[in-house]
Amino acid sequence: MRAVLAARVQRVQQVGCVSVQSSGKHWPCLLPQHGPGKKHERPIVLADWQRELVAAHPGDFLRGLFHSDGCRFANRVTVRGKTYVYPRYMFVNESADIMRLCQWSLDLLGVAWRMNRRNSLSVARRDAVATLDRHVGPKS
Repeated sequence: MRAVLAARVQRVQQVGCVSVQSSGKHWPCLLPQHGPGKKHERPIVLADWQRELVAAHPGDFLRGLFHSDGCRFANRVTVRGKTYVYPRYMFVNESADIMRLCQWSLDLLGVAWRMNRRNSLSVARRDAVATLDRHVGPKS
């Protein structure tokens, strides 16, 4: 980061996580999606090099998405008096572009997903949850 954004980079290591902060005037040059206004009111389009990175590492991309706008929880369903509990992932984002990127990444990993609402995506099948567990892991 220091080579690209020379203003300031700070790296703080804690047990179980690494916090990296950077400030500079050229974020839009490095990440074209970064800009003024609300992200769900402006287009979010990956540059060609970013699409190649996501295609090569969709699990890492999904980890970032789910750690920022998603969660994993125990879903409880009662059918004919019997309660079933199973793990489930949810991803919620107002940006249709970000939602499409999440769906594309899930498709690259072969993860079954469905939309609950226009801004809410669910992953509930056992094999799909297991795949996300391998790639996303617990929030740090």
